[in-house]
Amino acid sequence: MEHIKRILSYARRALDDYEMIRPGDRIAVGVSAGKDSLALLCALSELRRFYPVPFELVAVTVDMGFEGGMDFSPIKALCEELDVPYHVIPTEIARIIFDIRKEKSPCSLCAKMRRGAIHRAAKDLG
Repeated sequence: MEHIKRILSYARRALDDYEMIRPGDRIAVGVSAGKDSLALLCALSELRRFYPVPFELVAVTVDMGFEGGMDFSPIKALCEELDVPYHVIPTEIARIIFDIRKEKSPCSLCAKMRRGAIHRAAKDLG
């Protein structure tokens, strides 16, 4: 419980110091299922309860389009528990990078394509 309080304290301080949220903002959190994005999602979800500036929260995951697919149900379940709308954005990033372009060093292009998908989703979701 102490770790959660510390994370909330740091998050709130950053929001206050840098005036990161304005009343009525709708914030999209890119959720990769890693601990960083999940911690941010949980912290912002908790802050909605008492932060003096009202804001909305939405979670977004980019589906890279790997064969066999990914199981996003644990993230969906967490978002339901947190009362945060959850959106999976389907893409063909994996096919483009590995099958079409056959990239030998795919990291930079992959990051740019994921970032583009997140930006497009954020715009579409308001």
